[in-house]
Amino acid sequence: MTASVTEVGEAEDQTERFLDVRAFTEKLAEPLSAEDQTIQTMPDVSPTKWHRAHTTWFFETFLLGQRQPGYTPVDPAYAYLFNSYYEAVGPRHARPRRGLLSRPGIDEIADYRQAVDEAMVGFLGRELDDDTGQLVTLGVNHEQQHQELLLMDIKHVLAANPTEPAYREARPRLVVPPVERPPAWIEHPGGIVPVGRPDTLAGFAFDNETPQHEELLRPFALCPSLVTCGEWLAFIDDGGYDRPDLWMSDGWGAVNQQGWIAPEYWRRSDDGSHGTWHVHTLTGVRPVDPAEPVCHVSWYEADAFARWAGCRLPSEAEWETVATGRPRALQGLDLADLTGEGRGLHPHPPDRTPAADGPSGPSGASSTEGTTDPEQWTGAVWQWTASSYGAYPGFQPAAGAVGEYNGKFMVNQQALRGGACVTPAGHTRLTYRNFFYPSARWPFCGLRLAVDL
Repeated sequence: MTASVTEVGEAEDQTERFLDVRAFTEKLAEPLSAEDQTIQTMPDVSPTKWHRAHTTWFFETFLLGQRQPGYTPVDPAYAYLFNSYYEAVGPRHARPRRGLLSRPGIDEIADYRQAVDEAMVGFLGRELDDDTGQLVTLGVNHEQQHQELLLMDIKHVLAANPTEPAYREARPRLVVPPVERPPAWIEHPGGIVPVGRPDTLAGFAFDNETPQHEELLRPFALCPSLVTCGEWLAFIDDGGYDRPDLWMSDGWGAVNQQGWIAPEYWRRSDDGSHGTWHVHTLTGVRPVDPAEPVCHVSWYEADAFARWAGCRLPSEAEWETVATGRPRALQGLDLADLTGEGRGLHPHPPDRTPAADGPSGPSGASSTEGTTDPEQWTGAVWQWTASSYGAYPGFQPAAGAVGEYNGKFMVNQQALRGGACVTPAGHTRLTYRNFFYPSARWPFCGLRLAVDL
């Protein structure tokens, strides 16, 4: 992890940031009943109340417990129940069994959060050294990651219910001026390019975004838009899920073992016509919109689609190099998306979206306000890449238990870029690296295409 002195900031600013993020987690959990918050529908899904407790455990364990003299844990049992994967901290309750924890209940979790928040406000009110300030910033960003996971997981939970209830009520969809699909692919001559977060750049970054290094690229081109649901329907109609020649061996095995015929959460009636394809969203079930970016596809599916289209997936270096030079709109989940004023919770077609001032760059700044955003580099769906998730040259995990945050997962997973509609606002950067196993479909994952020149 890295953080600048300015981000550590004054105590009041850091306290406000901490409390805002903590309050947003509770806002996300607000529509959910105790039963909603307890269910676990598969090992990769964690109950909502576990997310609320685990993010609290992080602050209690790594800050209050280790850096606040005389601190007494709220409940010693929570150290076992809400540790995720930090071996250096101690044993933990098995991940696939989190849904069996009927106790503590959601009210006790709320009390736990309040107690730790009050202790943290006092802790943040004193002068902190840079290392402690960076750890607070990591904890805040860690909680934002779990806000996205909370929505991913509760979507899976609600979709498993035969009545397919909505997380929040659907509101009228905004009608926006159509934006023509960019006609030409974005060509790049290749060469030696910088990849990763520069050490000199202020602001937070996870350790896996560093160090910045150079990579050699051959000439290539990227599609300026994401693959849409309409294009995916063409893939389905052409027998994409029935052709083993398009699939990696493990992917073809998953198709047959799990019965994949379409992206996760897609449903169709017996006749299978386009008009009967529906999708379960966080705001309920509705017809598939052909203009939307396709979402909830695994890497295996993305790779097969790319092969069907006569293309391939971009590498991380290709994606970052092109995205850095393109205009984009700042997007991300915020309170407006939860009150009906925004359009979060599901990816939407590209449109005219206000963007932040400033040139696009490694920090994630975007172009002039009012620009169209037909390319959707961030804020729609996480985009699969052809790159295995691994360490950059020279990467060194942090010392101690927090070094387990990213480094030990750098095997057998694929890297994704761009952030999604459920990624909290301000949390996405062009150097941000997400990672999932290639079979994962419950994240908000889509794709864009690449070709060699």
